[in-house]
Amino acid sequence: MSSRTKKVTIEWSDSDIDRLKKIMSSRTMPASHVQRAKILYSYYHGESKKAIARELQIGRPTVYLCIDKALKGGIELALSELPRSGRPPRIKHEDKLWVIHIACSKPKEFGYAQELWTYSLLAKYIRTHAQSSGHPPLVRATKSMIHSILNELEIRPHKMKYYLEQRDPEFEEKMAQLLCVYKEVQLMNERDDPGTSDRKWVVLCYDEKPGIQAIENTAPDLPPRPGKYSTYSRDHEYRRHGTLSLLAGIDLHNGRVLGLVRDTHSSTEFIEFLERVNNEYPLDWRIRIILDNHSAHISKQTMKWLAEYPNRFEFIFTPKHGSWLNLIESFFSKMARTFLRSIRVESKDELMERLIKYLAEVNDEPVVFRWKYKMDELI
Repeated sequence: MSSRTKKVTIEWSDSDIDRLKKIMSSRTMPASHVQRAKILYSYYHGESKKAIARELQIGRPTVYLCIDKALKGGIELALSELPRSGRPPRIKHEDKLWVIHIACSKPKEFGYAQELWTYSLLAKYIRTHAQSSGHPPLVRATKSMIHSILNELEIRPHKMKYYLEQRDPEFEEKMAQLLCVYKEVQLMNERDDPGTSDRKWVVLCYDEKPGIQAIENTAPDLPPRPGKYSTYSRDHEYRRHGTLSLLAGIDLHNGRVLGLVRDTHSSTEFIEFLERVNNEYPLDWRIRIILDNHSAHISKQTMKWLAEYPNRFEFIFTPKHGSWLNLIESFFSKMARTFLRSIRVESKDELMERLIKYLAEVNDEPVVFRWKYKMDELI
């Protein structure tokens, strides 16, 4: 006569039972977790393993294994996946390193005309040379396989990101000199009563904005219409009427912008700007101008003109590839984002008129630009 197996009871707390209920009713938990929770919940309430398997329509070994894990290690062990040895990886670490090495080299180094890899070209090269290079598991490499290998290290050989090499050996010194000028202006502007200031100098930030396009619509813009169109609509075709250059300097003390709009920005136009600046301020003031290393700023023609006004002007040059240190770039950026972003004109003359009008509107309510980057280090 066979003996009956005595059922082992499980003693769990109310919080454990509540957790099983939540998992059983969840719609976001993995299905395997929900299934194990149902097995444990049913077994806790006295159902047999055979009945649980029949009710959940699963194999009895699955039920036995889940309950056995619960008896040995508790609810956490029963709900979790035990690590499995699995099949050894077909693509080894050495194979992946070879793929990464190829991807980090340019295609032209392997005889191709392309500058950058595409996943198709890279996979083709890997398949062709895998056997001869000692990596036979890669003879059937696909684009998705190559992408997965490279994505582990976030390598994207089909993309290009630009950087700016610092070529000025005196970059730090020039930047420090420039920031000291900004700090001097800041301290002067923060004086209690600038109207009674006895200063006899001014600082301007100057640069050119070339290539402002005079573009005309071929069809009129369509305005927004309530309930129908939420924005302006514009035909994609246009006519070009050439370009203009804006030569501008911003007074760091009051925010006023001095500007010229011309066809070019050579030494002739730069000297014309200097002449305007010269007439703008008292003759006994020293005019300090922050500007970049454009050839027009140091040409023989410019130097000859400056020689006629000794001790009147002082040029403070930004480092090479450091024009972003010039505050006028903030003004140009604001102008591009607001005024120039969608401008359309019928001629270059109209563009010139609107640029001049824009500068006048800016000077009606000038904004004093302030430099903040690394300024605290100068205190």
